[in-house]
Amino acid sequence: MNSILNVAAGVLLPLLGTTLGASLVFFMKKDLKSSVQKALLGFASGVMIAASVWSLIIPAIEMSEAAGNIPWVPAAVGFMLGVAFLLILDRLIPHIHLNAAEAEGRTSSLGRSSMLVLAVTLHNIPEGMAVGVVFAGVLSGNAAISVAGAFALTIGIAIQNFPEGAVISMPLVGCGLSKKRSFLYGFLSGVVEPVGAVLTILMTSLIEPMLPYILSFAAGAMIYVVVEDLIPESQNGRHSDIATIGVAAGFALMMVLDVALG
Repeated sequence: MNSILNVAAGVLLPLLGTTLGASLVFFMKKDLKSSVQKALLGFASGVMIAASVWSLIIPAIEMSEAAGNIPWVPAAVGFMLGVAFLLILDRLIPHIHLNAAEAEGRTSSLGRSSMLVLAVTLHNIPEGMAVGVVFAGVLSGNAAISVAGAFALTIGIAIQNFPEGAVISMPLVGCGLSKKRSFLYGFLSGVVEPVGAVLTILMTSLIEPMLPYILSFAAGAMIYVVVEDLIPESQNGRHSDIATIGVAAGFALMMVLDVALG
């Protein structure tokens, strides 16, 4: 029973972070300043990079080594497959990034606001998978992943989802949407995380020997999002070091959480 409650809490925490961030549309009269957006995007990048290494790739290597397999094979193969998976989604799903002039993915008649939401939803897929796979490891009793370590990851993602929820919802008001609808879109962009987490848990329970590959797969998908979207967005426009500082802060926080709690 405790295991089920732990998983439920872990799966829902990231959505809570997104929801609280999206709710800022009701309390802030103006859009976020460009410098604040850059800092928040950098912070999210740092969290995702550190989580990919400490919470996903290192446990995958340790699991493979404990099973008597070549340690780096699942990490390398899973990582590249995760990158390829997000690359395919990036090409297929119509979406547009915050400060971009042109949409990406397949040609679509969707409005700018809808494609902004799809862009953030695309970001959230690997985060949901990451949460799901670490809790799948907890449920399997694997020694490489502890309950505290799993919560370190989900807390880190929830923290970076707070500014992400604000970054998606605030500009939607500027696009002409009402505050209620902007909040709803921000909330819905985060729903993919618990859904992805649950699906990953179910999939991993059926093919438990693949756990190291799935851990690395989630890491590859997260790194793709960071390199392809978050860092370029954070560096867009006038040069500033604020995004780099945000990356350092996010990386350090996630690393401390994982090492201290894991």
